[in-house]
Order: sequence, then structure tokens, then C-alpha cells
Amino acid sequence: MDRNAQARRRRMLWRGVESALLLLVLFLILFPILWMALTAFKRPVDLFDLTVFFTPTLDNFRTIFAHPWNIGQTFLNSLVVAGLTVLVSIPASTLAAYAFSRFEMPFKGALFFTILATQFIPAVVVVLPFYLLFRDLGLLDTHLALVVVNLAIVTPFAVWMLKGFLDAVPTESEEAAMVDGATRLRVIIDIVVPMVWPGVVVTAVFCFILTWNEFLFALILTRDDAVTLPVGITRFRTERGDLWELIAAAGILISIPMFFLSSVIQRHFVRGMTGGAVK
Repeated sequence: MDRNAQARRRRMLWRGVESALLLLVLFLILFPILWMALTAFKRPVDLFDLTVFFTPTLDNFRTIFAHPWNIGQTFLNSLVVAGLTVLVSIPASTLAAYAFSRFEMPFKGALFFTILATQFIPAVVVVLPFYLLFRDLGLLDTHLALVVVNLAIVTPFAVWMLKGFLDAVPTESEEAAMVDGATRLRVIIDIVVPMVWPGVVVTAVFCFILTWNEFLFALILTRDDAVTLPVGITRFRTERGDLWELIAAAGILISIPMFFLSSVIQRHFVRGMTGGAVK
């Protein structure tokens, strides 16, 4: 009985330690988000007051949408760039991943490794060549320049993810459809894509997030017309210093699509991330 009681106490103690660690991790994750949300509704006079009790205001949100900040335009720019990047990268990456998954080709492994190796190149190394290229083409400060750059960033990642999902799909249905006369493209659209749809959605979401949060290229390649939201936030600086209440309000705005996507397609995340691991 003494041994059983000691074992139960040890289990209870370990569970208590686990719960405390989980609460600590949860606090570390949620506290910055909570503090940003509180700061977004504070007046400048309450900004550096550590209390959670204050008179909330919506003036910060009205201010960031007004002149000279015009955060609504930068939000639209980010939405256009991220949306176009996903619309182009996902179909192209699906076809490329299908080719790597189904076809034999010379130097297939080396070619796939080369595609993945582009992800290890620091962005600061290639930003100057991109800048010179777009300057000569007259594409600086345009949505097209940002879309092209982000395609170079997210497409290798998308090909890698989608290949894992496609490898888990059996080929019998494709072979039967082609015996019946279906073309390869029709097989991909009507059979393969519906079978890996959760993986496609997961990949699209990650590509959208990577593009939405991209900062360095947007900072270097834009000036006024195509400034994205991450770069627009850096402009909240005046003679009195950083306008933290406006930065927090813009931070809430930039976080909205992330929370929306995670809540809408949560089931796709689970199905997609597990589907590619089961063959």
C-alpha cells in the first residue's frame, strides 16, 4: 500500500509539473498577443501604464486608416500580393510535385535537392540582384515584382510539401482512368487533386502566410504604391518616437487573416499534415 501511495503521489506530482509547464508555455505564447491587443485600444496617456484597467478607445484604428498612414492601402497590397502568389504557385507546384512523384527522369534526386537548396540561400544575398533586375525592367514598387519574388520563395517549399502528399496516393485510380482514355492533365485535375485536397489547402495556407509576413524584399523593392503591411508598420515613427498604440492596432490588423485561416481550415490542417505521413 505504501508503494502504491508513493507511486500515486509521484504521478500526481509529475502531472502537476506538466500542467505548470504547459501553463507557462501558454502564458509565454499568449501574453504578447494579449498585450498587443490591450495596447491597440489604449490612449497615448495610458500607453506605458501596466494596468489592464483603462478606458478603451477606437481612435487608434481610425488613425491608422487616415492620412498619412493609409494602412488600408498597405493591407490591400498585402492581400493582392499574397493572393496572386498562392494562385500561381499552387497549380505550378502541384504539377511539379506530381512530376517528381510519378515520373522517372535523369538526375531526379539532384534536381529535387537543388530545388530544396534554394530555401537555404539567405534572402539578403539575392535581394540586390532582384533589385537591379526590377530596376532595369521598370518594375520597382509594383505588385508584379513582389509576386515574382515571393514565387521564388514559396514555390520550392510548396513542391516539397505537395510531393509528400502525392507520394501517399496510390496510382491504381490514375492508371484505370488513363486506360479509359483520360489525359494526364485530366487525371491530375479530376482524380489526384481531390485525393490530396487537404494537403493542397495546407500548402496554400503556408504559402499565404510566408508571403503575408515577408518583409525584406517588400522593404527594398517598394516605396509607395506597392508597400505591404509589414513594411507599412515600420512607418509609425514621429518626433515623439515609435507610436506603439498605432503599431499595436496595425499588428491586430495583420493578425486577422492568420486567425481567420486557422479557424476556417483547422480540419484541413489535421487531415493534410497526417495524410502525407501515411502511405
